[in-house]
Amino acid sequence: MKILVCISHVPDTTSKINFTNGDSEFDTNGVQYVINPNDEFGLTRAIWFQEQQGANVTVVNVGGPDTEPTLRKALAIGANEAIRVNANPTDGFFVAKQLAEVIKNGGYDLVIAGKESLDYNGGMVPGMIAGILGSNFLNSCTALTVDGNNVKAVREIDGGKETVSTTLPLIIGGQKGLVEEKDLRIPNMRGIMTARTKALTILEPVDAPVNTKAVKFEKPAPKSAVKLISPDNLDELINLLHNEAKVI
Repeated sequence: MKILVCISHVPDTTSKINFTNGDSEFDTNGVQYVINPNDEFGLTRAIWFQEQQGANVTVVNVGGPDTEPTLRKALAIGANEAIRVNANPTDGFFVAKQLAEVIKNGGYDLVIAGKESLDYNGGMVPGMIAGILGSNFLNSCTALTVDGNNVKAVREIDGGKETVSTTLPLIIGGQKGLVEEKDLRIPNMRGIMTARTKALTILEPVDAPVNTKAVKFEKPAPKSAVKLISPDNLDELINLLHNEAKVI
């Protein structure tokens, strides 16, 4: 089984976020980047298929040379090879077109993408890929087993979970639940050293329209000051909740 795992290069949640050029561009200075969490769950599941069923795992990213450390981390975790499409991932449809081209030329049986990236939360790329290729697609996937060409999966739906069966080839939008958090892999020294010798192929992008662009970024409003009330002064607490916060 050939598996392709789509990897997004996203800011660590502990990074301080700022914007430049009139709040129209993200300021990358001092920002630490990581594998998108939803993609990391998918990568770990792919490595499980590699270890248990002999699958070959390739990771792919659309981005510039600055994303290669993230791809190398994925290789250190256990992926067999990596592909970088040399383009700025500014638009969901543009990214989907690049990934669809890689999938079409690579003959992959299973494509695992995160249901959304941590930075833009667009949630559109996996479904767009499936639409472009006419492939089977499951979103919000939290469990996945493969037996030959037969697939059984669980996905989150409003109010519960749904178990479905389908066949390969398949594209999924994965999330937390594909593996347990305790099972996520941390690269060890052997993996890091081995990753240096694994193939990282750079492809030039295919022509595709960029249909959207960021006009302006805006930070959330700062939290208001906190008022501390003595635990012995319940009358004052009730008064503030009723007249100021207006929650009772």
